[in-house]
Parts: sequence; structure tokens; C-alpha cells
Amino acid sequence: MSRKTILPNIAYDTQRRSYYVTFRRQTPEGTTRRTVQCYPTLELAIQALDRKGGTELLVNGGDLDKLTLGQWLTYWLEQIIKPSRSASTAHGYTMIIRNHLSPNLGSIQMNKLTAAQVQLYLNKMQAEGLCANTVRKHYTLLHNALEHARKQDLLVRNVSEYVTPPSLSDPTHHFYDSETMARLFEILAGTTMEPVVKLAGYLGLRRAEICGLKWNHVDREQKVITISEARTTVNGRPVNKSTKNRSSIRRLGYAGLADMEELIERLWNQRQEEMERLGDDYQDMGYVVCHDGGRPYQADYLTNRLQRVLSKTELPYVTLHGLRHSFASIANSQNVPLFGISRALGHSTTSTTSRIYMHLFDDTHLSVVQAVGEAVGGSSQNIQDTEGPTL
Repeated sequence: MSRKTILPNIAYDTQRRSYYVTFRRQTPEGTTRRTVQCYPTLELAIQALDRKGGTELLVNGGDLDKLTLGQWLTYWLEQIIKPSRSASTAHGYTMIIRNHLSPNLGSIQMNKLTAAQVQLYLNKMQAEGLCANTVRKHYTLLHNALEHARKQDLLVRNVSEYVTPPSLSDPTHHFYDSETMARLFEILAGTTMEPVVKLAGYLGLRRAEICGLKWNHVDREQKVITISEARTTVNGRPVNKSTKNRSSIRRLGYAGLADMEELIERLWNQRQEEMERLGDDYQDMGYVVCHDGGRPYQADYLTNRLQRVLSKTELPYVTLHGLRHSFASIANSQNVPLFGISRALGHSTTSTTSRIYMHLFDDTHLSVVQAVGEAVGGSSQNIQDTEGPTL
């Protein structure tokens, strides 16, 4: 027999290499109706079973003491997260639940989940190679899901409150100084990557913001670019969305920056020429940075393209997001106030900027100490010059 039961209501077919889920439903006549559906992975099979079981218990009524964590996580994801969060956020949550939380903790009845089980899960994830910051995301997701359950009186307490998650670690950032940035711009001058790196380096844009920038947000007369949209990829499909948060919606002026002024005008003229040359074959979707013919870029394409270019040069490693870090570092080196850097980057608070970029601002501490030392030292010298001889 090729089909073997591996979990309650889930069987694996060794010949077809597929997972079969058995769903049972009570009919109005009091009989049980049985249906079977096929799934390519165990994770999808578990999610489908949890979705069906959780809906029956939570919506149609049932013994809520039997509600498993997996059933609740699936319900929470479908009914609370997806309607209120961006597609990319919901996709990230889905991957954590489907690939990690449900297979490891999903079969446990939610009201019997213990802090020890959660702690062991977090430790296991780190032992399997996930970095501390990623495991911390797992913890945050689980904590939020359990907190929603507690607020709906499905739990007496949130056991994740009694768990110690891993500490956040500082990520490794690669960034350029002004001279290296200028060298990169010089190497890429006249190529399709020139506008990409200059939007990141001169304006500090995220790669999704670069991909989502449209001409109707570029005021060529006032020389102001409004950042209000982003273009990213979710599960292999492009998604247009608003910026990361309200503070990410910002106006960035480039008047007086001759390099950017020339670039924007050149891109506009190239677009007009291409539209006239291709006619109806031009896909005018309004994007500033795009393939020939108007088709927009995907963020991963630009990331990979930059790495291919850098591999042919002697420039140090950097990512597109690293150019955004470079923008912050160079601005700081020019004594731009932290508040101004934060606003330009689209951060919600200056504390966010400080937390992310403090390692880039270390030279500021050095200059502050030097300035204080010079001031105190100079004052001491003045006092000695004005005082009389020591008796």
C-alpha cells in the first residue's frame, strides 16, 4: 500500500509523493461526510487541516478546550493579520507559521501550552541555525497571537510572557564613504544601474521605493521627489503597496544637486524618445526606473545586478540597502543633525535611526570628545595665562 497515515487525518502517498488530508463534516441529517484533498507538502496539509478545524470550533461553535495552537495560528493569520497587514507582512507570518511553528507546536492544545515548550522551541530554532534576530521574530509572532487569544478569553494567560527570547544582535552592515560612493557612480555612469545607485546613494531610498517610484511623484519643475509607494515581491509575485509607514512618506528635494538634476532630465527624455519609437509596444506604467519598454524592475533583480557589477571591479562589497546606510553615514560625517537624517530616511522616530545606524555614527563620539577636550584644554590655558605667579 503506497498511502500511509503519518498524522491524524493526514496520509502520505509514497508513489505520488503527496499528502492527503481527510476532512469530516457533520451533515444536517446527523451523518458524517468525508472528503479528501491532496497537498504537495506536509506543511500545507497541516495548515489546511488546522484551518478547517479552527473554523469549526471558533465560528461554528464547539469545545474550545480542544483548540490546538496550530488551529488558532491559522485562524489568527486568516482573520486578523491578512485583513489588516500588508501582503508582504502576511506572507512573512505565513512562512513562519507554516514552516516552523505549526510543525513543532501546532498539535498542542492551546490552553495546555507551557512556557517550557515555547522556550524549548526557541532554543531548537537557534540550534538548527536560525539567527537570534530571526528567532526573535518567531517569538514576537507567537506572543502577539497568544495575546489576541487571551483578549478573546480563549486563554487565561499568555505563557510567552514567561519565556526568555534571544537577545537582538547587531546586524553586519557594509557601507561606502563619500570617495568610494563617487567611484561607484563613475563606474556606473551611462548604464541602466546608474539611476538605481544614485537614488539609493544620493537620496537614501530603500530598494522597494526605487522600484516603486513613478513619474507622477517627480516634480521636475520644483525638483522634488515624493516617496509614497513601494514595489516588492511576495511569494514570487510583484506587489505595489504604500511605503513602510506614515513617516516613510516624504518629500526629497534635489535642487542644486547637478548630478541628480541631469539624471532626472535624461531619464525623462529617454522615456519620451522610447515611447515615440515603440508606440503601442511601450508599456507605459509610469515608472522612473524600468526596463526598456517600460516594464518595472523587481527588487531582487536590481540587487543581483549590482553584485554582478561589483564582482568585476575592485570596489568593496555593498548591497543596495548598504548604499542607504552609506547615505546616512555620509550625512552624519557632514554634521547633518540626526533629526534631519531620520526624516530623509523615512524613519518614524530618531531613536529608530540611532538604533540602526549608531555603529555608523561612532566617529561622532570621537569628534565630540575631541571638541570637549580642545575647549577645556583651551580654557585651562587661558586661565594659566591670566593668573599671577603661583606662591
